[in-house]
Formats: sequence, structure tokens, C-alpha cells
Amino acid sequence: MGYRIAVVGATGNVGREMLNILAEREFPVDELVPLASRRSQGTEVSFGDKTLKCKTLDSFDFSNTDICLMSAGGEISKEWSPKIAAQGAIVIDNSSAWRYDADVPLIVPEVNADAISGYTKKGIIANPNCSTAQLVVALKPLHDAATIKRVVVATYQSVSGAGKDAMDELWNQTKGIFVNDEPEPKKFAKRIAFNVIPHIDVFMDDGYTKEEWKVMVETKKILDPKIKLTCTAVRVPVFVSHSEAVNIEFEKPISADEARDILREAPGCLVIDKREPGGYITPYEATGDDATFISRIREDFTVENGLSMWIVSDNLRKGAALNAVQIAESLINRGYLKKKAA
Repeated sequence: MGYRIAVVGATGNVGREMLNILAEREFPVDELVPLASRRSQGTEVSFGDKTLKCKTLDSFDFSNTDICLMSAGGEISKEWSPKIAAQGAIVIDNSSAWRYDADVPLIVPEVNADAISGYTKKGIIANPNCSTAQLVVALKPLHDAATIKRVVVATYQSVSGAGKDAMDELWNQTKGIFVNDEPEPKKFAKRIAFNVIPHIDVFMDDGYTKEEWKVMVETKKILDPKIKLTCTAVRVPVFVSHSEAVNIEFEKPISADEARDILREAPGCLVIDKREPGGYITPYEATGDDATFISRIREDFTVENGLSMWIVSDNLRKGAALNAVQIAESLINRGYLKKKAA
């Protein structure tokens, strides 16, 4: 038994990745409809061995759609997600539009799949920020074992998190430097090629950026509101995959060896942690993989019950498209989704 799935924003980086992952995981699809703006109408996208033409969002009838995967930005989601849900489709939204709504569950299936039941209030489920998703996958099993008190995280985020224009800017700047063409920043506030920028999203009154605020607020909503967390978000000249240097303080004692064993058994986690050159994962190796990789697990002797670690994941997959598809799979596995009559 298959389902009718719509993908809004099918021509974007994440939308195309959603199509790839639906095909890779053999999601039970009877019909898949790629949707985009009017200017992208007719654009061809790949789904498995098929080539599909995009239809327009504003003229599409969702009444026979089971799931709508949204990846078209916050403003479009604010306008369209309630309309789509009102027609009976369950919306899984990748933007930040609904993450902080108390009536919309914010889901990472390996962490809080039970909270999916809350979708019935508005017919919408939110996907977290890409940095938050990989962070909580690693924190959850450790929190269950020793109760996390405080987290300090510095993110090293790839340019793909800012979209195709950002990837093009890194590519063009890198090429330009080799021919002595001084790069002109457009998408970013400063040059991104051969540089790092401690600034993602807008600055807030307290000095944090909106990206840092997202990680702090979303971790509390998904995992535990009692956890104290501070974040510094940095953009780095990497095309795909986000990295995080994470320091964790626990209520109970936990050794690096215990943490390593726990994470090896945890869903979605893959520990690569040899104390030798190359015995860790970098964003280059994580690209294209579904796992959240954890390396450099060690004890922090500056606090009682402290650990430090390195977390890497493909932000277009686990941070966005894969997580959305996993949410859809959870809806089916938990019996929330019944196929509509054709």
C-alpha cells in the first residue's frame, strides 16, 4: 500500500535531497508530486529512475495527498502549511516557521518520536534546525544515561546550510583567489573562501545570533527544558556537512569509555574514535551518509562529570531531508497515517 506524497520546494537543495532519500529508502509511494513556484513550473527533477515535471504550488489540490514535505522557506510555510493541513494532508515542514509553536511537535525520530502524536492539533510537524538535529541525536542516549546539566557547543557549518547561492559564492570566490581576483561578498557579510565567519543569521539584542538561539531553544524543546546550553555558530568554507565541538556537563559520573559504548549502540550514531592521526570523521567523509558521526570522545577534567566530543553530519540529509522522511516513516509505523481513497 502506497501513499500520495507532495514535495514543496522540489527544485531546491533540500527538496532534491528529499526526492533522492524517498527513492533510496523505498518509501511506499503510489504517486509523488514535485511542487515549486510558478517560475519553476515544468522544471524536471529526478525521483529514482523517473523524471518528473514540477507543478505549481498555488494551483495544486491537496485533498487526496497523504503527506506534504515542505522545503520552501518560512514565509511560504507560514502561508501554505495551514491551508495544506486543512485539506487533510499532514505537513512536515523543514523551515523555522513552526518549530517554536507549542501546538506543533518538533521531531527528531531517534530522540522524541513519541511526540509525533501532537501533530493532530494543527496537522503540522516541524523539522529542527540542521545543527540541532545532529546534536540531539548524540546527546539523547547520554542524557538518558547520566542526565545532562549543561552543554557548550561551537558549530562549524557548511555553506550549503545557506542555500545554493552560498555554495556558488564559495566556489566563485575560491576560483577567483587563484587568479588574483579579490572576492566580493554577497551572500555572506565577509569573504567565505579560506576564511571562517562567526555569524549565521541575524544578531539579537543579547548578542547571540538567531542561529545560536535556534540551537538553544530547539534542544530544550526536543530533549529537556532543564538543560542549560550556550552556542557559537560559525560558517566555514565547506560545501556540505556541519561539524560541532561539544562540551557536556552531567549530573552523574560518566567516563569516556562508557559514553563511547553507549553511543555505539544508539540509533543514528556512528562512533569513529581512534586516538591516532585520521582516527576521526571530517565533514568531507560524512557527506552523503545518513549517520551522525561522533569522534574525539574524551573526559573534561575542568568540571565534575564532563565530556568533550566532535560531532559531524551531512546537513542536507540528517539535518533536513532525511529527518523529514524519517518523520513520515514514523507516522506510518505508528499507525497515524491511513491511505486515502483514490
